[in-house]
Amino acid sequence: MKKLEKVLREKSKSINVIYISSYIPRKCGIATYTKDLTEAINLINPYSRAEIFAMVKPEDKINYPPEVKFKINQYKINSYIKAASHINKSNADIVIMEHEFGLYGGEFGEYIIKLIELMRKPLIITAHTIPDDASKGYGLALKNVIKFTEKVIVMMPQSLGKLIKEYDYPKEKIEIIPHGVPNIPQEPNYKYKRKKGLEDRLILGNINLLSEIKGLEYTIEALRDIKRQFSNVLYLIIGQTHPVVLQRDGEKYRNFLKEKIKLYNLHENVKFINKYLSLNELVKWLKIIDIYITPYLDPQQSASGALAYAVGAGKICISTPYLYAKEVLANSRGIIIPFRDFQAIADAVIDIFKNPQKKSTMEKKTYNFGKLMTWHNVAFQYLALFYEVINKYKTKKSD
Repeated sequence: MKKLEKVLREKSKSINVIYISSYIPRKCGIATYTKDLTEAINLINPYSRAEIFAMVKPEDKINYPPEVKFKINQYKINSYIKAASHINKSNADIVIMEHEFGLYGGEFGEYIIKLIELMRKPLIITAHTIPDDASKGYGLALKNVIKFTEKVIVMMPQSLGKLIKEYDYPKEKIEIIPHGVPNIPQEPNYKYKRKKGLEDRLILGNINLLSEIKGLEYTIEALRDIKRQFSNVLYLIIGQTHPVVLQRDGEKYRNFLKEKIKLYNLHENVKFINKYLSLNELVKWLKIIDIYITPYLDPQQSASGALAYAVGAGKICISTPYLYAKEVLANSRGIIIPFRDFQAIADAVIDIFKNPQKKSTMEKKTYNFGKLMTWHNVAFQYLALFYEVINKYKTKKSD
């Protein structure tokens, strides 16, 4: 509370922030996250708008919005060096870097280390994925990155523990700030179903960039049992294939899912929405869904914007026990089922649809938790952290 009071008192003191990240309209979860985060921070830091140093792949040929002040070519080490020079010459008070593997060039994303070695501004990173092994590969790259940071932001306590234990990173330099979510009113979904002509259907769904790691085939297999109990069930698979996967494998995974649908005679019970959604569209589809399912296959996944948004909408969520899901769905805020277990998905869905009171109670608990994660609240936590880091950095420099 004292931190927030200080933010409110000093709100008129603008903070100039540079964000290093992917950025919209690039089709990437981190790009969307950065857009949502910076918009929220801009509202409470209005005298200095966010500046984006966007990670780009030239082959994408994307036209970026004006807040993108510099484009870093992912594949060119010299581009990282030039970015560091621009940052040092800028009036930025602080730099925020979204760290996720695949964004940065080099074998294990190590090109970004050259940039932060040369940079002369205080640095905060958000660690979206933290590998188990800090001694090699991606884990070693992350360990070399965090040596240069004033603070590391993680989204859950398990990640904090891993940084301390496996990366020997000081606890006092780690901040837990949740993944933000829109402020979505909780309301009955029948009117939103009616707009799509789905008022007589029980809706399961997920909203993702498709890839094999999502494990959606297990939900399709679960539909066989669910359909026997509820013939009006409909599973919405919403989202395009991930651009990297599409470039490498084409629609191999989507076609694999379609073959399963055909094999199990589920063509009336599954619908693909093959589209990259705007935030407004995403929220509309979330309002339609009765049960949100993330059957992801990576136990170490430490963030999921899709699951965070479903929690923010107060949805019943069924998920495999990857790190992020175990945290946000704890204390009966959702249902955790084993990896690669279609029967567990089927049993959980059937139980929820047969017990409307249980469904209502869990939705209320989930929604109340999601309110703590709204972008407005998250932005205040970021701004408070900015003040803290900047003041400590100035003190350190003057010593």
